[in-house]
Amino acid sequence: MSKKIQAIYLWWHKPIIDQELLQSLPNLKVIANSGVGMDHLDLKLVASFGVKMANARYAVSSSTADTGMALLLASARRLVEGYHVAISSGMEYCEADFLGAEVTGATLGIIGMGNIGYKIALRAKAFEMNILYHNRRRRKEQEEQAVGATYCEKIDNLLQQADFVMVVVSLTPQTRKLIGKREMELMKPTATLINISRGAVVDQEALVTALQTGVIRAAALDVTYPEPLPRDHTLLKLKNVIITPHLGIKTDKATYMITEEAVENILAALNGLPIPNEVLPS
Repeated sequence: MSKKIQAIYLWWHKPIIDQELLQSLPNLKVIANSGVGMDHLDLKLVASFGVKMANARYAVSSSTADTGMALLLASARRLVEGYHVAISSGMEYCEADFLGAEVTGATLGIIGMGNIGYKIALRAKAFEMNILYHNRRRRKEQEEQAVGATYCEKIDNLLQQADFVMVVVSLTPQTRKLIGKREMELMKPTATLINISRGAVVDQEALVTALQTGVIRAAALDVTYPEPLPRDHTLLKLKNVIITPHLGIKTDKATYMITEEAVENILAALNGLPIPNEVLPS
């Protein structure tokens, strides 16, 4: 079948795209990814075979933004801890021990203001949050005004002011361990770090130390490195951490929309038309 295959639809990073596979598919024209992140692909290698690449950046934005806000709220109000108390046999606790962090009026710092980051800002506005953002390129003034967001040219300014820091960037060589020991020490000791991008964007060992020593209050992670974490990993034992198994895009509607977007990209490539969501090697 190798000579007949003209397109590949990647679902959850499968199949693995390596040189051997690319060499075996002489008529391959396009690879469509089921999501926005392309860090699992060697973009330059794929392009060297004359193969186009596309992602599904629009289909995943709403469901991922919902996940980010769900993690923020769950961490702020300590829902996981509260659940375990509520179902415990004794059900004895001191209410003062479960004081959470107020979300209304708090400052949210969004690192990465693309499609997903902007939708998070829209949701945060509804919670009457003060919104700061850091991005490679500043948004248009009318877009900032629509969500009440303030641009921070330097990431340090955002980290120092935010009560909640949400990371929404693609994983690239430049963003690997973007949030490390130095960045966490700039954050408020009452701040929460939320990561819905890729696990490797955060230095996990530095995060463990920061959570154990009170450098930051809490973390909520939909992504880790690796996924899943080894069962004896320290992050799994800390009470001030919520970890979910990369749920970002996992809704029935988002899955359907992702497939539609991938098909649209594939058909465009096969018919020699501009690919709506083409991704070029940097």
